[in-house]
Amino acid sequence: MSAFLARHYHTVWVPEYARGYCEKLIAPPTWQDEINMFYGQLDLEKELLPQANKLLICDTTFITVKIWSDQIFGRSPQEVIDELPKHKYDLYLLLDIDLPWQDDPLRDFPNLREHFLEVWHKELQALNANYKVISGTGPERYERAVEAIEEYLKVV
Repeated sequence: MSAFLARHYHTVWVPEYARGYCEKLIAPPTWQDEINMFYGQLDLEKELLPQANKLLICDTTFITVKIWSDQIFGRSPQEVIDELPKHKYDLYLLLDIDLPWQDDPLRDFPNLREHFLEVWHKELQALNANYKVISGTGPERYERAVEAIEEYLKVV
C-alpha cells in the first residue's frame, strides 16, 4: 500500500524499519531491540523527509513498537510513551483485516487479528489521531486509501 501511494503521489515512502531489523535477528526481539526499532523508525523518517514531495508516506510508525511491546513484555519503553503525544502524524490509514491472513516469518498471532485491530483503534483514539479504516480487496482497497488522503488534503 505504501509503495502504491508513494507512486500515486509522486513522493517517497518510509519502509517499516522493524522488518529489516527483525530479518537480521536470530532470536525473538528483546526489550533493547524494541527501543532500537523505535529510534530506527524515527531516524528513517527524518532521513527520507527531505526527499518527500509534499507527502511523506510511512508504511508504519513507531506506535507499532508500543503495541508489540505491550503484547510481548506487558509494557512499553518510556521513550516511546514520551514521544507518542509529541510526534504527530497527519493521517493514519488503518488497514482492515478483511483480507485473508498471509503467512510471513515476521508476522505473529494469526488468531489475534481482531484483537490487534481493536488495540490499534484504542491507541489511535488515545492519541486523538486522525485516522481512516481502509477495507476492500484489490483495486478497491487502493482507491479507498487514495480517497481518504484526498479527503484529508481538502481540509488542510
